[in-house]
Amino acid sequence: MLVAAIIFINLALVFYTIGVWGEKRSGTLKNSHLIYFLIGLICDTTGTMLMSSIAAAEGTNNYVHAITGEIALILMLIHAAWAGLVKWKGNAKSQANFHKFSLIVWILWLIPYGIGVAMSML
Repeated sequence: MLVAAIIFINLALVFYTIGVWGEKRSGTLKNSHLIYFLIGLICDTTGTMLMSSIAAAEGTNNYVHAITGEIALILMLIHAAWAGLVKWKGNAKSQANFHKFSLIVWILWLIPYGIGVAMSML
C-alpha cells in the first residue's frame, strides 16, 4: 500500500505541476489545464487516503504533515473549482486573478509534499 501511496502522491506532483506551469506559460487557462488540476487532485486525494490508512494502522501521525496536507487538499479543491468557474465565465479579469492564485496554491502544496519527502528520509 505504501508503494501505491507514493506513486499517487508523485503523480499528483507531476499532473498538478504540468497544469499550473502550463497555465502560467500560456498566459491563459485552457481546458487541458483544468483537466491536469483535476487529475492532480484525484491522485493527491488517493495518495493521501492511502497514507492516512497506513499511519492509522501503524498508530503514527505527524500532525504538521497531516494539517498542511489537509489544507493543501482543500486549496487544490478550491483551485480546481475556481478554474472551472473561470473557464465557464471566460472573463479576462478573472483569468488574471486566477493566475496569481494558481501559483500560490502550487507553492503551498509543495510544503506537505516536502515534509513527506523529508519524513521518508528519517
